[in-house]
Amino acid sequence: MTYDRELISNGNPMEKIVGFSRAVRVGPFITVGGTAPVGADGKTVGVGNVAAQTRQCLEVIKTALEQAGSGLHDVVRTRIILTNIDDWKAAIDVRKEYFADVRPVDTIMAVDRFVNPEWLIEIEADAVIAGFGEADE
Repeated sequence: MTYDRELISNGNPMEKIVGFSRAVRVGPFITVGGTAPVGADGKTVGVGNVAAQTRQCLEVIKTALEQAGSGLHDVVRTRIILTNIDDWKAAIDVRKEYFADVRPVDTIMAVDRFVNPEWLIEIEADAVIAGFGEADE
């Protein structure tokens, strides 16, 4: 079985400059890359507030998944990447609002910093569309 590769963009001008996509879908698999707390205006949302930044990251991920024909209900893994590991609880409390029923696996880690020093968090997500292709069988 061969699947097409669908590139999902959110219009970030860096996508073409750097050569990345917000998300990539191949068949039932969707991967959403490191998602920063950036608003539609290109500015950091919630400067200094990890909970607000977490919410923004998850909203961007939600939109990317919907563009790919999926949703948060198909997420099987998230990766929470923080600049301060002590912020893990505030980030996870927000993540829980989005995934309490889905309960994907999760990894929490810390890095020294991101490209933009205002960012306290980035989030990655992987999804698998359940039942994909069953109608074709």
